[in-house]
Amino acid sequence: MINIPIADFVIVLLIFLRILSAFVASPIYGHEGIPALAKVFLSLIISYIVFLTIDKSKILVEYNMAWIFTNAVKEIITGLILGFMLNFVFQGISYSGTLIGFEMGLSMSQVLNPLDNTSENVVGNIFFYASIVIFFLINGHHYIISGLVYSFSVFQVGTFTLKEPVYLLLINYSFAVFIIAVKITSPIIASYFLIHIGEAIIAKVIPQMQVFFVAQPLMIGIGFMLLITLVPVYLYVIKYLLKGSEDNLYLLIKAMGQ
Repeated sequence: MINIPIADFVIVLLIFLRILSAFVASPIYGHEGIPALAKVFLSLIISYIVFLTIDKSKILVEYNMAWIFTNAVKEIITGLILGFMLNFVFQGISYSGTLIGFEMGLSMSQVLNPLDNTSENVVGNIFFYASIVIFFLINGHHYIISGLVYSFSVFQVGTFTLKEPVYLLLINYSFAVFIIAVKITSPIIASYFLIHIGEAIIAKVIPQMQVFFVAQPLMIGIGFMLLITLVPVYLYVIKYLLKGSEDNLYLLIKAMGQ
């Protein structure tokens, strides 16, 4: 029978809680299409590897339920923060597509977004799936794991406390959702602003004309033409934003370790 030291078991458990909670909150590993059992087994494997690489002499384990419960809650909160932070970029990209679809008149064509179980229009979902594909192409799913492993070298198990730099970074990252959406949609919004001005002029010059029925199909067609034209630009911008989110993850980990 294998004798496992209690201290090692507690350390592995705390590492496992941080990694599992990060996977649950992250945009890729937290997807409902991935079975819960697969997330648990992957977290266990990574936890064991991390346990073999960290310096366990700096971790002072206390053999009482209060210490274990307190540090377990700390690790769960830490993992949730690290995983959920990566969702901000995906939310901004998806929201920008929703705004574009609204401008095109596709607000009624709602489909389910599997990331957060909300309904969005078709353009928003296209942007979301495009960001997922690009995230895989730039090995973003590897960066999530490497970022989690890196967090154990910055601050050990049970040493994290919520501090002001962490609050400020989370506020900035959440506010960036709207900035990302506005930057991505700005060419489409500017184009449709000019179209609306043209509609108003036509409605004044030709009052008998039903501008809405004429302009609505035209706006949808122009919207798709603009999207096709801007596809290379949007792919580059989405790739740049996703790479920036990886850098933001490391900045957040460093802020947690201060």
